[in-house]
Amino acid sequence: MRIRTAAAAAAPARSATDPARPAPPAARAAFRDSLTVGLGFVPLGLAFGALVVQSGLDWWWASLSAAVAFGGSFEFLLIGLVVAVAPLTSVAAAAFLVNVRHVFYALSFPLHRVTGRLGKAYGTFALCDEAYALASAEQARSWSGPRILWTQFFLHLYWAGSATAGALLGALIPQGVTGLDFALTALFTVLALDALRDLRGDLPTPLLALLCALVARSLFPGQMLLVAFALFTAGLLARHLMTAGRPSRA
Repeated sequence: MRIRTAAAAAAPARSATDPARPAPPAARAAFRDSLTVGLGFVPLGLAFGALVVQSGLDWWWASLSAAVAFGGSFEFLLIGLVVAVAPLTSVAAAAFLVNVRHVFYALSFPLHRVTGRLGKAYGTFALCDEAYALASAEQARSWSGPRILWTQFFLHLYWAGSATAGALLGALIPQGVTGLDFALTALFTVLALDALRDLRGDLPTPLLALLCALVARSLFPGQMLLVAFALFTAGLLARHLMTAGRPSRA
């Protein structure tokens, strides 16, 4: 009797860890994977949506931008360009310079696991910093193509939903309230601080960025952002070419 009871008690534990047990659906697993990062999208998306309506645009601009552009930091910049009626060439150049890092993401993003032209197209379109970080992590090496796409979709949904909610709620904010336009400055400040921590003592890079910003501000104040980005990119390339053959310090 005691042996039978022990076996019955051990049965549920064996079934819970049985390797033959089917894995949860890809969508359910992707929802768990994206939950923490997706919740981080919410306050930023709310700020973006509120900024859209406070800039004088209709609320649906936030939904359209989040769904079609899905550019994160670039979308904050895009609002200012739209309000200023910037030329399409300036918008295209800004989009390229802000998002050119995605070209390098594609070198290690596991898009080869995704099947079908439509799936690959959406996987390329929805490739953001957070999706890259999740799908390229060590624990994500066993992710299937559908799980990768579902993760990207949920992140996209978090951003578009929070931006729409922020725009609808932002319409209720009185016009006299100021400071929402500082969300872009705050966003880039946080990104810069995170980048500085990742540099781990690499002082020349932030100094180069500061120098490029000062030169662009002094010589081309009307096109400071584009000129600073171009100078910084050229400086990084020149630095890479000069240091490529040097042995690294242990």
